[in-house]
Amino acid sequence: MKFYRYNTYKLMFLLTTVLAITSCETDFDNPNAATSDQVFSSREGILAATIGMQELYSTSGVRYIVETPAITTREAGITTTFQNMIDLEDGGDIPNTNSNVVGLWTTMLRVIGIAEDISANASFIDIDPGTQSGLIAYANLYHAMSIGAMAQNYEQVIVATSEDNPPFVSRIEGFNTAVTLLTEAKNIIAANPISAEFETEILRGEIDLENTLDAMLARFNLYAGNYDAAIAAASEVDQTSTSVFSYDSQNLNPIWSRVYQNGTPNFKPRDNFGLPDSFVIDENDGRVDFYLIPLDELNLNQLPIEDLAGFFLTESDEIPLYLPDEMNLIIAEANLRNSTPNTGAAVTALNLVLTDTDDAFGINANLPAYAGDTSVDALLDEVYKNRRMELFLTGASLEDSRRFGRPEPTPSIQNFEEERNRNFYPYPNTERDNNTSTPADPAI
Repeated sequence: MKFYRYNTYKLMFLLTTVLAITSCETDFDNPNAATSDQVFSSREGILAATIGMQELYSTSGVRYIVETPAITTREAGITTTFQNMIDLEDGGDIPNTNSNVVGLWTTMLRVIGIAEDISANASFIDIDPGTQSGLIAYANLYHAMSIGAMAQNYEQVIVATSEDNPPFVSRIEGFNTAVTLLTEAKNIIAANPISAEFETEILRGEIDLENTLDAMLARFNLYAGNYDAAIAAASEVDQTSTSVFSYDSQNLNPIWSRVYQNGTPNFKPRDNFGLPDSFVIDENDGRVDFYLIPLDELNLNQLPIEDLAGFFLTESDEIPLYLPDEMNLIIAEANLRNSTPNTGAAVTALNLVLTDTDDAFGINANLPAYAGDTSVDALLDEVYKNRRMELFLTGASLEDSRRFGRPEPTPSIQNFEEERNRNFYPYPNTERDNNTSTPADPAI
């Protein structure tokens, strides 16, 4: 039922215009709150809803998007006895009640529902046309990113919350739906450029909307297997531009809060980005020092762990929506996976990552150009290694592990040296109990 999954949260959070998001999953109705129609029929209400949508995604959403697959793919090792984290590190038969499995799914559905309401109502409010187009395009962006996050982690997904018992679609259809939403957003702001009001009130000098739309088009086209489209979109991104989520003392950096807050970490990064020993990392690679701080400790399961740097050292560190060199790695991979592989173009794109010294965020490998085997398989291995290092703790690791054909997990055998311990997560009990369309859980 849609009300259980989404509307209670919307009425509590958005309609009272409380913009501070927490990770609490208990919902309480306020009988004195404004109605949904009242919020989405005023300029102030819809702008507040849009800011709230971003804060929900950038706090609770980013926590689950990053943390959950990081444990599954050995990017991180647990440092707590909380059962949800133990379940993730053990892998295998993860319960449908696991709070990470539930939190990732339900948070993305909440964002989708808010985005749907913004998109559906923005056209009927007396606001600047450029603000209207910005609101719809921005809602489409978050709708697409939420579908994409679900499709990276679940075998089938929901792409809309506008009906009871919404149907599930394949993850590839999910990625293609995200592509459609992003393309529509680009067309909307091309026809009616975003206003100064939207820039000031919503983007706030932190989000480059046009480049972010292209970056997400590149990402999800790659995941869907649309390789020419992925190359075209990635090539459109200005790699000197950035888009970031900002944090403060009220809305904490969600990964910092899981690693450093109160001195009681829930997880820490694994040695060598969680890569197996077969992937040799150059000791001079600048990305090691960018992301990792030597610790020389073991976690509860005797896995070597480090301290975390990068975008997660303080409560207010900004987290990028995408990284510039992700675009070069997309171009490299897509050229290798095309029906007629172009290894020359792939090496050229890969070298932009390896020799980088002026990355917009300071993630500089600063290495010599690639001089290894130029077969398609060898280059795909090199792209995979560089994705795991460059895109560390961005939520891409489980999608990458499957897509690059890394070793399958072994059901019912606990092996902490496996590269991943699940292929997909089970569907949350909150969905299964309220949606008769929920499919059977994947075996592993």
